[in-house]
Amino acid sequence: MEYFNKDDKYYRAKEKLQEIKKFYMSLLSYIIFMIFLATINYYTNQFRYAWFLWAALGWGIGLFFQAAKAFDWINWFSKDWEARKIKEFMDNDREDESQVNF
Repeated sequence: MEYFNKDDKYYRAKEKLQEIKKFYMSLLSYIIFMIFLATINYYTNQFRYAWFLWAALGWGIGLFFQAAKAFDWINWFSKDWEARKIKEFMDNDREDESQVNF
């Protein structure tokens, strides 16, 4: 059993590392593409209307949630939360069954 537990931890750690690498690649793409859009925006209208900021905002929101998932900033829906909710639902079902009188 110990062997499977270590193997499982290894695969979870490897999966977590892949999420973090994916985030950093997305961040790099974001930076490069926003510089490109800002350059186009500057040469078309000298930032009189900074339209590239709309793209930066939209993509930035997605990037924030990707970072939150990769670095566990938001763990409302983590495996631990799921386990607690399942246990809560099962306990509630047991209480409901025990209160039923035929």
